[in-house]
Amino acid sequence: MDTHGSDPNMPGLPQMPFTPPGGQTPYASAPPARRSGAGWKVFFGIVLGLSLVANVMLLAVVFAVVAVFSAGSGSMVDEVVVRPGRASNKIAVVSIAGMIAGDQADYFHRQIEAARKDKAVKGVIIRVNSPGGTIAASDRIYNEIRVFRKECSKPVVAFMEGLAASGGYYTSVACQKIIAEPTTITGSIGVISWYFAMQELLEDKLGIVPVVVTGGDKKDWPSAFRVPTEEQRQYLQERLIAPAYERFIRVVIDGRKDVLSEPEVRKLADGSIYTAELAMAEKLIDHVGYLDDAIDVVKSMAKVKEARVVEYRRPFTMSALLRGQESMSLKVDKMLIHELSRPELMYLWSAF
Repeated sequence: MDTHGSDPNMPGLPQMPFTPPGGQTPYASAPPARRSGAGWKVFFGIVLGLSLVANVMLLAVVFAVVAVFSAGSGSMVDEVVVRPGRASNKIAVVSIAGMIAGDQADYFHRQIEAARKDKAVKGVIIRVNSPGGTIAASDRIYNEIRVFRKECSKPVVAFMEGLAASGGYYTSVACQKIIAEPTTITGSIGVISWYFAMQELLEDKLGIVPVVVTGGDKKDWPSAFRVPTEEQRQYLQERLIAPAYERFIRVVIDGRKDVLSEPEVRKLADGSIYTAELAMAEKLIDHVGYLDDAIDVVKSMAKVKEARVVEYRRPFTMSALLRGQESMSLKVDKMLIHELSRPELMYLWSAF
């Protein structure tokens, strides 16, 4: 019988460790092995945490930048130096460019307000390069110039570039002097209105018969669903064209009263366009020259020898970019049809 230990397969018997001579135990348990890769897991955990924090901060910055750009600039405009000079004496260049409509009138208001608030501004040049536009927007800009002249008592000179016809000329006569480049086209004193008559398209081509119910014989005059009668044409002439035309003539008479009489203005107000030289001969403008000539005129009127010339420009905004992209897409809906079918009254030189 083995006296040095118990058979492990026999239950109930105590198991005693085998101790060889000398008292050494060769089968003593080894210390537990250290887990491998624990340091790398901690390292990658720290890196992942820092990455998440950085991404959150970057996302917050992106949202903040987009919010600032999307909000637009409100009443702000960027001031750019066109001619260097003494900062205490400024001449501000305020622009009217392209088709005159509501947004152009709003932008003009922001520019003229910037000139009004700047105490260093000694005079203003209204730079015009426009074929005109709506009568309402043209008249708003005209009134802005008149109010500025009255409240600020500073010289305001119109400088025509390339094209300053109809509404472009309408706004220019609000200024004290008018200077035009030699290649300028101006004049076109008059009013125009048009709309689309779609009767033939709808009835003859598409077989669509519009049904219009009105409470008043003239309620739908003019109608895009039929060609206007002579009575309807006379009605539009009396109610829309004639008042707008008379308004234009009165504005020119008031603005050019020192050089033109009322009969002379009425003779010129046949919608004709004029080159700068011809406009000068007809006394529609005061000088033929360039921007530096307009600057010299303003400095002389403001009684300053040196001046810094600044121009107001639109600041870049994300909202403006998005609006530009939206305007490129043509949406055909009932509002578009309404816009095309109603008569648009314009102070606009249109040769289509």
